[in-house]
Amino acid sequence: GQAKLCKVYQPEDDGPLNDPRMWPFYEKAQELATPLTIHTGMAYVPPQPGKHTHPSQLDDILLDFPDLKIIAYHMGWPHTEELIGLAGKHRNLYLSLSGIIGWLAHAPYRGYHMIGEAMQWAGPGRIVMGLDLPFDDMTRVVDWVRNLQMPEELQQKWGSAPIRDEDRAGILGLTLAKLAKIEPTKRTK
Repeated sequence: GQAKLCKVYQPEDDGPLNDPRMWPFYEKAQELATPLTIHTGMAYVPPQPGKHTHPSQLDDILLDFPDLKIIAYHMGWPHTEELIGLAGKHRNLYLSLSGIIGWLAHAPYRGYHMIGEAMQWAGPGRIVMGLDLPFDDMTRVVDWVRNLQMPEELQQKWGSAPIRDEDRAGILGLTLAKLAKIEPTKRTK
């Protein structure tokens, strides 16, 4: 069968995400309708260069490949606002909370603000969750998203929308299932 998703981890490569040598790969992924999961933002492991994963490089890719679906890992942190702006521009760019979701659950107001801003620009249907840090307490993190609600203060002062059940369901897996063309099954405790 065909791959459901394909990860791009550019810190280990010789050039940035928008290196022209990557164009044949992006072209094939678009042709196969295989969404790409791309590490964006900080490259955490020395000596891997962070300059290869700056979210602004996605603009070049998305302009040339408008049907290629890209899931930007780690919300592009620490360049999150720039990535969110790009998601407002490109309807095929999805934002992943992977790698930072544990941090957001520990610092909820940072999470509320980041997710609220992402919902304003990209819409709730383009935010996905991921768990890729072994030291995160997965149950706590999933429960945080399962119970996620935008505080009244941020709704009133920042214009953030309340978070609906369908928004949480999308973040927790339905959006990613749709992208990967996986038929979700409901599990019970």
